[in-house]
Amino acid sequence: MQKIFITLLLMTVINPLLSHAQKLPKEKQVLQTLRRANQYFMDKWPDAGKETVTNKVRPSNLWTRAVYYEGLVGLYQVDPQQTYKDYMMQWGEKHQWGLWGGATVRNADNQCCAQTYIDLYLMDGSKHPERISTITTAINNMKGTSKIDDWHWIDALQMAMPVFVKLGNIYKDTSYHNRMYDMYSYTKRKHGDKGLYNAEEHLWWRDKDFDPPYREPNGENCYWSRGNGWVIAALVRTLEELPPIDPHYKEYLQDYLDMCKALLPLQRKDGYWNVSLKDPAHYGGKEVSGTALFTYGYAWGIRKGLLDKKTYLPAVVKAWKSMSSEAVHDNGKLGFVQGTGKEPKDGQPVNFNSTPDFEDYGLGCFLLAGAEIIKLSR
Repeated sequence: MQKIFITLLLMTVINPLLSHAQKLPKEKQVLQTLRRANQYFMDKWPDAGKETVTNKVRPSNLWTRAVYYEGLVGLYQVDPQQTYKDYMMQWGEKHQWGLWGGATVRNADNQCCAQTYIDLYLMDGSKHPERISTITTAINNMKGTSKIDDWHWIDALQMAMPVFVKLGNIYKDTSYHNRMYDMYSYTKRKHGDKGLYNAEEHLWWRDKDFDPPYREPNGENCYWSRGNGWVIAALVRTLEELPPIDPHYKEYLQDYLDMCKALLPLQRKDGYWNVSLKDPAHYGGKEVSGTALFTYGYAWGIRKGLLDKKTYLPAVVKAWKSMSSEAVHDNGKLGFVQGTGKEPKDGQPVNFNSTPDFEDYGLGCFLLAGAEIIKLSR
C-alpha cells in the first residue's frame, strides 16, 4: 500500500513538471520578442538597398541579407504588417529583382535572395513576372549544362534548394526538382572523399576540408552547428513545397528525420547547441544561429506531425526560452550569434555583447524559429 502511495505521489509531482516542460510559450510573448528584434534591424537599415561594408563592399542582396528576408517572410506570415512587405518590396526593387553576379551566376549564395523574390511574386498573385525573370534565367542556364557539382559546401543546400522547388512548382516543370536532386545527391554522396553526409552519424561535414581524417580536439568528427542547421532548413523548406509524389521526397524526409534524431541528444542542458556539435569544449558556449535553425526544424516537424511531440517539443521549448530570454537585448539586438565562417573557431568570440560581422542572417534564423513556434501554437 505504501509503494502505491509513493508511486501516486511521484506521478502527481512529475506530471505537472513534464506538462510545463512541453508547454509552448504564449504567442503574444513570442510575437513581442520577434517584433522587437526585427524593429532593431529595420531601424538600423532603413535603406534596404544600402551596401554592406566589412572587409569589402558587398551589395545587400548577398546571402546574409537574403536569409534575413527569409525570416521576415516567416514573420509576415504570422504577423502580416504592411511595413514588413514594404521593406521586402523595397529590397527587391532596389536590386531590380536581380542577383549578385547576374543571370549567369551559379553560386548558391548569390541565388538565395530569389527565395524572397519568388515569395513576393506569389503573394501578389503571380502578376509581376519581372520578379522571377532573372532567377529563372539563372537556373535554366544551370539546367542547360551537365554540371551538378556546384553545391560543394552544405550551406548551399539552404541557399538554393528552395529556389529549385519553387520554380518547379510555378512552371509545373519537374525538371527543376530533378536537377535539384541530382545536385543534392552529389553533395551528399560524392563531394569530398565519399560525400559530405555521414550516413552512420546522420550529420554533415561542412565541406571537404572536414572529411576524415580531420578531427576535433577531442577526436570526434567536426560537425559545425550552423552548417547542419542550414541542411535542416533546406530539408524543411524543400519538403514544405515539394509534391509528395516526387520520387525523391521520401529520401529527403528520411534524411530530415535521421538528422533530427541525431541532433536531439546533442542539445545542451541550457537549450543551445554548441558550435561544434560533437566537441563541447571546442569553442563551447551559447550560440543562436545554429540553435535557431534546429528549433525551426523541430517546430515545423512537430506541426506537420512528422516528429513525436512528447520527444521533441521539450527541446523546442527549452531552446526558445533560452534564446528569447538570454540573447535578445532590450533594444532588440541579437547576441550570441557566431560570425560568418565555416567552422567552430570562426567568428569568435561569441557572447551576449559581441557583434558578428553581419547582423542579418542570425536574425533571419531567429525569426524563422519564432514564427514557426507561433504557427505550431496556433
